[in-house]
Amino acid sequence: MGDLFLVRHGETEWSRSGRHTGWTDVPLTENGRAQARRLVPLIRSHRVGAAFVSPLQRARETAELIGLHDLRVDADLREWDYGGYEGVTTVEIRRTRPGWFLFSDGVAPGPPDHPGETPEQVGERADRVLARVHAAHAETEGCVVLVAHGHVLRVLTARWLGLAPSAGALFQLATGTLCRLGTEHGRPVIAAWNVRPGS
Repeated sequence: MGDLFLVRHGETEWSRSGRHTGWTDVPLTENGRAQARRLVPLIRSHRVGAAFVSPLQRARETAELIGLHDLRVDADLREWDYGGYEGVTTVEIRRTRPGWFLFSDGVAPGPPDHPGETPEQVGERADRVLARVHAAHAETEGCVVLVAHGHVLRVLTARWLGLAPSAGALFQLATGTLCRLGTEHGRPVIAAWNVRPGS
């Protein structure tokens, strides 16, 4: 099986301020665009066989800026649905829920169109994406690239490694970075994490 590259979109105003940005479709900042452009050499140094992207504009713009073509938009790569915590910071949440932690405590219910997700529900989406990744590896040579969001990619990494979705808590993921998942002796591994040019 080939490598799987994960790209977290560049900075947005909400990511910079720590607001939970699930399905709200906020754009990149100028710094976020610059972060994406700096990844171009890292992407160009590999043969890309397939690329999947979240439908949200911050991910799609990042994918375009790093030079990916023939993108497959995948709704399962949307960020975690934070429900009632959409747009709210962890500091604000902990004023009423001391010690709150997304990966173990979940989110408050939201409106009917965005009720919120459990870690397990995000894990189910990640598993569907990984099934498409495995199919793409079987159909084409080269690596597969996913351009998406911090929390969903953390859960996806946990599932790649055979861990519970809540184990995504172990993998801090910065904006505008590249990660590489692969295998060693037939077992899934993290080959590189939070990579930026020059790091």
